[in-house]
Amino acid sequence: MIRFDRFPQGKHKAVTLSYDDGRDFDRRMVAIMNRHGVRGTFHLNSARLSSPGYVESAELADLFAGHEVSAHTVNHPFLSMSPPETIASETLNDRRELENLIGYPIRGMSYPFGSWNQEVVAILRATGMEYARTTQSSGLFDMPADFLVWKPTCHHREMLAYAQKLIDLQMRHTRMALLYVWGHSYEFDNHQNWQELEQFCRLIGSQTDIWFATNIEIVAYMQAVQRLRCSVSGQLVHNPSAIPVWFSVNGHQEVVQAGETKKLAHV
Repeated sequence: MIRFDRFPQGKHKAVTLSYDDGRDFDRRMVAIMNRHGVRGTFHLNSARLSSPGYVESAELADLFAGHEVSAHTVNHPFLSMSPPETIASETLNDRRELENLIGYPIRGMSYPFGSWNQEVVAILRATGMEYARTTQSSGLFDMPADFLVWKPTCHHREMLAYAQKLIDLQMRHTRMALLYVWGHSYEFDNHQNWQELEQFCRLIGSQTDIWFATNIEIVAYMQAVQRLRCSVSGQLVHNPSAIPVWFSVNGHQEVVQAGETKKLAHV
């Protein structure tokens, strides 16, 4: 039996971080994350870049190398209270400016103030957004049913407890378990608890069975999983995507490379 239950390198667990606003405290945060191999996504308001207290436009590519720059709208409005034209312009113009600065397509965002409704989701979907993070923590390690209404596992106030839960999680019934942490880097400075971020990154970063990814890498991998095509007999799997995909066949790990059609040995 085929089970789509593995992240890259056959891992069952993954961690991603998601931080908003582009405050200058992101520099300290990125340094800590880089030290321990933890990765994440930084959602930026293009109109605030280079303002006092915010990161500089010119430093984005270097500062966030190895991480993801994502949208957070131009001016940080309440999208659920905005007309459709504003929703579209705030997201598209933010993407355009950030793309010019970092040199790759912006494919996702986080909702300013956590403000969204179904009209906002529909507009984002129509403009090509592939994911959008809310501020409603789920307390779960599950994948979202809709990546445009992506609920994180927890705010970083609870990240140490959830990190330990993920580490202790026994994968008796193999599945994908994702720890998704969100917040704002300035909160660490406000509460003078940078040591908790260091402790979290040291703890989670030492785990060899965890995939550390950006938000869009999680989305892209799940898209590739969903695009796999299997023969009726279950003996053949075709991967039409541009990235390899791992999965299980009767408890055995398999990987099908990008563009490959593979005959399975353990069916």
